[in-house]
Amino acid sequence: MVFLGVSESLTGRRWIGPTAEEDRLAQAVAREAGLDHAVALTLVRRGVTPAEAAGYLDPKLRDLLPDPLTLRDMDAAAERFLTAVLGGERIAIFADYDVDGAASAALLLTWLRHMGRQATLHVPDRLTEGYGPNEAAMVRLAAAHDLILCVDCGTVAHGPIAAAQGCDVIVLDHHLGGESLPPCVAVVNPNRQDESRDLGHLCAAAVVFLMLVEVNRRLRAFGRQGPDLMAMLDLVALATVADVAPLRGVNRALVRQGLTVMARRERIGLAALADVAGLSAAPNVHALGYVLGPRVNAGGRVGQADLGARLLATADPAEAQALAERLDRHNAERRAIEARVQAEAMAQAQTRLPGPLAWAAGEGWHPGVVGIVAARLMGAFAVPSVVIALDGETGKGSARSVPGVDLGAAVHRLVEEGLLRRGGGHPMAAGLEVERRRIEPAMERLGELLARQGAQTQGPRDLVLDGLLMPRAASLPLVETLERAGPFGASAPSPRFGFCDLAVAHARVVGNGHLKIALDDGMGGRIDAIAFGAADGPLSRLRPGAGRFHVAGRLEINTWQGRRSVQLMLDDAAPAGHR
Repeated sequence: MVFLGVSESLTGRRWIGPTAEEDRLAQAVAREAGLDHAVALTLVRRGVTPAEAAGYLDPKLRDLLPDPLTLRDMDAAAERFLTAVLGGERIAIFADYDVDGAASAALLLTWLRHMGRQATLHVPDRLTEGYGPNEAAMVRLAAAHDLILCVDCGTVAHGPIAAAQGCDVIVLDHHLGGESLPPCVAVVNPNRQDESRDLGHLCAAAVVFLMLVEVNRRLRAFGRQGPDLMAMLDLVALATVADVAPLRGVNRALVRQGLTVMARRERIGLAALADVAGLSAAPNVHALGYVLGPRVNAGGRVGQADLGARLLATADPAEAQALAERLDRHNAERRAIEARVQAEAMAQAQTRLPGPLAWAAGEGWHPGVVGIVAARLMGAFAVPSVVIALDGETGKGSARSVPGVDLGAAVHRLVEEGLLRRGGGHPMAAGLEVERRRIEPAMERLGELLARQGAQTQGPRDLVLDGLLMPRAASLPLVETLERAGPFGASAPSPRFGFCDLAVAHARVVGNGHLKIALDDGMGGRIDAIAFGAADGPLSRLRPGAGRFHVAGRLEINTWQGRRSVQLMLDDAAPAGHR
C-alpha cells in the first residue's frame, strides 16, 4: 500500500508501508513480547511470529547450527582430512580468489597452525589461470602433496581434479553443481544436485566451518581437544557478508557471533586492515561488505591473488601490517579502474533497458572489476546484471542478481545449452566465459530465463518502509533494540521508517557532497539526518524555509567524541501533503 500518500518522492520512488494485517500482527508481537511497536513491525515483516520473537532477538548458534553430517560426503571429508592431519601427510589448499575463498583458506590454515601443522596455499591468478582448479596447478600440487582441499571452487572441475593423479582431493564448495561430480574423495556442497538445498544459503567458509566442527568432534572422541572454532567465526562472518549470502537462519547467527569476535581484534590481519581503512569503531555488516571485504578482494582483482588469504591467516604482526597496506593500495587502484569501466558499462546497459537483464561488454575492461560493476548495475537498475570483459574472441564476465531470482541456475542452463563456454555460481552471483560471437544470443536467452523467474516484476521505484515514527520516538533504546533484530544485509534489509510533516531547521554540506540536516516536527521533536552524496541531487531541496517534508530512512547510532546520538540515514523525502 502507498505509504503517507507518497506515490512519487523527490527521487521518483513510491513509498510502500506495512499492510493492515502486518500492523495487526505487530500489535500481537508487541503485546506478547513486550516490544515497541516499531520493533514488532520489523520482526513481523521478516516473518517472525509472536512465539518466535524472543528467540529471534537473541539467536543462539548452538540452536541453529546444523549437524555437519546432514551434508552428503561430510563423513568422508572429515575422516580423510583428520587422517591427513594426524598422519603428518602433506596438505595443499586450492582456494578461490575472492573473500569467501580467502576466508575459507584462512580457516583451514588457522586451524592447522593451532594443531602444529602447515599447508601449501595456492590461489589462482584471475587473468592467467581463471576461476577454479586448472590442470597445470592440480598436477603440480598433486606431485608434492597427499591431499588437496579445493575451497569455494571445484564442484564442476572434473578434468582438473581427475588430473591430480596420486593425490586425494576434497571439495568444500557452495556453487551450483552439475548432474555428475568430479572424481574425488568428497564433494561437500549444499548446492549439489542431490542435496535438499535446505542449507543452500551457506557460503563456502560456512561449509568449511561445518567440516571443522565435525573434525573437532572426532578429535574429542580420541580424547584430544581441537582448536577453538568460535574464535574463527570472524572469518565466517566476513565471507558470509562479502559473498552476499542471505542473513537468515544460521547465517544470521554466524554473522552476529562473528562480529562479536571481530570486535575483540584478536585476528591481527583483520585488525591491521581495519586500521589501514580508517575504521574507528568495531566493524558492522556495512564495514564487512563495503570496507574490509573490498580490500581483501583487491589482491585477487588487480594485485597478487593470495594476498587476502595470507592476510587473514597470518600470525605475524609485521606481515599483517605490510599485507594490509598492500591491499589498501591495490584497492585504491581497483577503484580507479572500476570508475572508468562503470561509466562505460552504465551508459551501454541503459540502451538495453527496460528489460529483465542489464548487461554490458567492453574491450579492454579489467576482468578484476567486472563483478563490482555488475553489482553497481544491479543496484542502479534493480534487475540482474552482467558485465563482460572482452579479450580477443572471448569474454569473461561476472553477474549479480536480485533477491528471489536464481542467477546461478540460469547461467548453468546456458552452459548446458552451449551458449556459454563455462559458467557457474549461486543464486546471487555467477561467473561466465562466452565466445564473442555468442554474446548477443546468450544474453537474450539469459534475459528470457530470468524473466520467467520474475526479474523486473518490482521496479526500482518502490521504497519499502517498516512503519511510521515521530522524532521523539527515535531514541537510543529503540535503535539498540532494532539492532538486536539484525544483523541486516542480503535478504534481511535494515528497517526503514517514515517521519511525517517535518520542517528543515538546518542544512549544510559536509565532507564530499553529503547533506547534513536537522529536522523539526514543531512539537519539540527533532532528529538529525545525513544524506550521502546528496548535495547536488533531488534531496538538496531539503532547505530551511522550503516547506514541510515527509522523510524516510534507517536509524543508526552516531558516536562522536564519546557522545552517542540517533541519526537518520536519509534515503528519500517528499513534500508533505504530496499525492
